[in-house]
Amino acid sequence: MPVETGGVAAPAASRSRRFSQHMNELSLFAAIVVLYVVFGSMADGFLSFNNQINILRDAATIGIAAWAATLIIIAGEIDVSVGPMVAFISVALAYMLQGGIPTPLAFVAAILVGAALGSIAGVLRAYFDVPSFVATLGLWSALRGTALFVTDALPVSIGRNDIVDALDRSVFGIPPAAIVMLVLFAIFAFVSRKTAFGRSVFAIGGNAQAAYLSGIPVARIRVALFAIGGAMAAVSGILLLSRLGSGNATAASGLEFDVIAAVVVGGTALSGGRGSMLGTLLGVLVITLIGNGLVLLGINPFFQQVVRGVIIVVAVLANIQAIKRSRA
Repeated sequence: MPVETGGVAAPAASRSRRFSQHMNELSLFAAIVVLYVVFGSMADGFLSFNNQINILRDAATIGIAAWAATLIIIAGEIDVSVGPMVAFISVALAYMLQGGIPTPLAFVAAILVGAALGSIAGVLRAYFDVPSFVATLGLWSALRGTALFVTDALPVSIGRNDIVDALDRSVFGIPPAAIVMLVLFAIFAFVSRKTAFGRSVFAIGGNAQAAYLSGIPVARIRVALFAIGGAMAAVSGILLLSRLGSGNATAASGLEFDVIAAVVVGGTALSGGRGSMLGTLLGVLVITLIGNGLVLLGINPFFQQVVRGVIIVVAVLANIQAIKRSRA
């Protein structure tokens, strides 16, 4: 008889855990529907086609960086250098294009520069035991300061460039940035769940010491994660350049907070070891919709920052409660 009870209880517990894992995604779906209803009825033009295109562009700016940030946070780390990295890459790319470097080669170089800069923080974390927050905060200051210094805080125009212009030209009504975002989402979702690298990231976030003892190259994976984060920020920088038509050292200000907010709202635990790309995708949409709706309602920009702060705190509290329930 006890055997039968255990046999019934085990599948029931498993179903309960699966249901708990998907509760966050279901609640975010509901939140997105509510946001569309509220803003659609209160904000003029919110449901217009042009505004939906703007929402997709804004979501891509956050989402492309958020895919890498999700893996970084799942590994128990943090990256606050995203905004300055995007701005710095847009400036560096603008100067490369001004210097006559072929556009495809300049794009590749920009991504490699982003990966190299991101790996600096990874090396500091992996081999010198510098907390990732401190390492990326130093990178944040250095990149923003360098970009402002070399440009005197002025935009760096690239003139007419057909390839760059094409990156901001809609394809069947869909911005290329949104297509890039969704393609990268599919890649990151596959890597996070179906590859040894993805499983290693979860293992490191769950218990780095145990992961190391089991043979996982923790240091190399940490460096790779921050390099990937830098590369994704570079992709966002390329798309930002195409959208603005210039490199801008003051652009993407505060982007890192939107990225972190989207990842945390999506259910990724800041303590590491738990998270999903689908949750981050929904979190990106929630953050983007709130920002867009508040602008259309004419809410003071400073108050919008208050709203973002409240969202992050509430999301972290919800995360903590979810972790407690899963351990109960």
